[in-house]
Amino acid sequence: MPSGRVGKWVVIALWVVVLVPALMLAGKLGDAEENDNSAWLPGNAESTAVVERAQKLMPADSVPAIVVYDRAGGVTDADLAKAQADAEAFQGIDNVVGRPQGPVKSQDGKAIQTIVQVHKDKSGWEGLGKVVDAMADVGEKDANGLGFHVAGPAGYGADSIKAFGGGGALTTITALVVVAILLITYRSPLLPLLPLITVGVALMAAEALIYLLAEHAGLVVNKQTSFILVVLIFGAATDYALLLISRYREELARHEDRHEAMAEALYRSGPAIVASAATVAVSLMLLTLAVLNSTKGMGPACAIGVLVGLLAMVTLMPALLVACGRWIFWPVKPVYGAEAERKESVWSRVGNAISGRPRLVWAGTVLVLAAMALGTLGLDASGLSNKDQFTGKPQMAVGEEIRAAHFPAGSGDPVYVVAKAGAADRVRSALAGVSGIGAVADPVVRGDEAVLLGQLKDEPSSEAAMRTVDRARTAVHRIEGADAQVGGSTAIMVDTENAASRDSKVIIPIVLLVVLLILTLLLRAVVAPLLLMATVLLSFGAALGVSSLVFEHVFGLAGADASFPLLAFVFLVALGIDYNIFLVTRVREDTLRHGTRRAALTGLSSTGGVITSAGVVLAGTFAAMASLPLVFAVELGFAVAFGVLLDTIVVRSVLVTALTLDVGRWMWWPSKLFRHRDDALPSADETGQVPAYSGR
Repeated sequence: MPSGRVGKWVVIALWVVVLVPALMLAGKLGDAEENDNSAWLPGNAESTAVVERAQKLMPADSVPAIVVYDRAGGVTDADLAKAQADAEAFQGIDNVVGRPQGPVKSQDGKAIQTIVQVHKDKSGWEGLGKVVDAMADVGEKDANGLGFHVAGPAGYGADSIKAFGGGGALTTITALVVVAILLITYRSPLLPLLPLITVGVALMAAEALIYLLAEHAGLVVNKQTSFILVVLIFGAATDYALLLISRYREELARHEDRHEAMAEALYRSGPAIVASAATVAVSLMLLTLAVLNSTKGMGPACAIGVLVGLLAMVTLMPALLVACGRWIFWPVKPVYGAEAERKESVWSRVGNAISGRPRLVWAGTVLVLAAMALGTLGLDASGLSNKDQFTGKPQMAVGEEIRAAHFPAGSGDPVYVVAKAGAADRVRSALAGVSGIGAVADPVVRGDEAVLLGQLKDEPSSEAAMRTVDRARTAVHRIEGADAQVGGSTAIMVDTENAASRDSKVIIPIVLLVVLLILTLLLRAVVAPLLLMATVLLSFGAALGVSSLVFEHVFGLAGADASFPLLAFVFLVALGIDYNIFLVTRVREDTLRHGTRRAALTGLSSTGGVITSAGVVLAGTFAAMASLPLVFAVELGFAVAFGVLLDTIVVRSVLVTALTLDVGRWMWWPSKLFRHRDDALPSADETGQVPAYSGR
């Protein structure tokens, strides 16, 4: 239909009809985002249960804002008087609950600390940001050189929402990256407009659909999902556009009628594009098996984005190309009947070099990739402290450093224990005896429930504090009839790390099995899918190993988020297999005419340019994530960008081609194609290029 003389206009009209409401709904996606603990934590986490039980005993859903003042030469009586006046003023700010604790002067006399409880309203992080900004207006007024910072969970939430606020800039940067690469690829000022328009329409439609599902079907979406969605749609959908345009350009030289050329291009490239999108979408949907809500919600939202991008690229994109005609390729328009120039290309030279000793090439490549993968042994994905989650030093991180230097490490962010009122005293005694726990406050009792607060001796987001929470849980769980549960910010980190570890162990094997099944159905063989999966796994290990070294020794980052390995795996395996699908489906198509070994070289020569361009586009879009001042975004963006380039340049072009040349027709066992005669390796012509297939 998109390639029909009338059908193309129908398709364009239908997308215009879809775009009108999509423009209005897409802008509301931010209103449907949930950025509180429930949007990130597993629903069955102990820390989540503590929040729900503690609502009866303490201000509902409140977090501490730790206000820190400092003066290098020592705080004065005037500074202490200002901190006291500020504490009174803080009570007049919306969503500040109860009376502040303090101000308290540090023992060394160089800092002051006040703890303020802040209620998180329905706006979540946005609400915290407004409260912290209002507190800053109070604290920075008439400071006379006195330093002012808001640390603790409230300060972290406020700085996080500011960091995620760069999503608009991310969209712009991603679009510019795509345009720049397309201009270089096609050397046409007009052609890049069509993929960009199509991607923009797909993004609006996907965001509108996700908004409706979030509002009416319970889909959980947060800031993290929103910015990954933008990058994924731009990258994946543009890849599909590149493959379609490349095949369409080939067919324009064989068909005088552009409608027939597009019909043939869709017929030839469609299966690979659909299989690629299906692999990515199914892999992402498997994230719904996660118990970590931030991961679980990301899966279906991003899968929707990929499928909407696919739909746009196989309907709207072909319709726009056919409607514009050959002139859209100006200044180098494809001419009907013109044969491709017989000149040596980079990929034909690569193929010729590999064909001499394919076994030596693939064995050497495997050894190099395996050596790169050794870097994974040093990957620290145990989670990041709040102050280490930013690439720079926001005011919260500075405040945390000042507080740690002048006050007890765990002050202001205690461990919460909720238990039955009748067992409160026994729970208090058990908690006080836990190594790593300092002072324990008297229990607050209401009805049949009690809550106790225990001060940590270590910095609340440190590894030592997390182990203290484990010991505290072991101690209070032993008390019969107490129904005691441990929560608080540190407990949330423990539950997040445990959930992320469980998700990786469960989801990664299932993703591998599903992707292998899709490849088997697509290629109707067993050997080729197994070899392709092995190459992708090796590529993932190498990308993760190099990324680990870069994070530590180049970027100087403290570690990685607990969910990083799983998300990096899903994106790299699902997206990395795309390029193998693009290559091997072309090799399979040419095998019927030339035999497997010759098809391996003609397939590489035919698809090398477009697949490399697609890889550069996808890598560029993920690299754009570094524009956000978040360690998670920088690390995931780098790992996926590097992994995609590794897949495109080394794994697909060198390793897969060498394996195909060495294994030959056994690649297609046990299908009928396996019984097809395999010609000997072709020799290069006088120019050094293996003649590429140019017929129908």
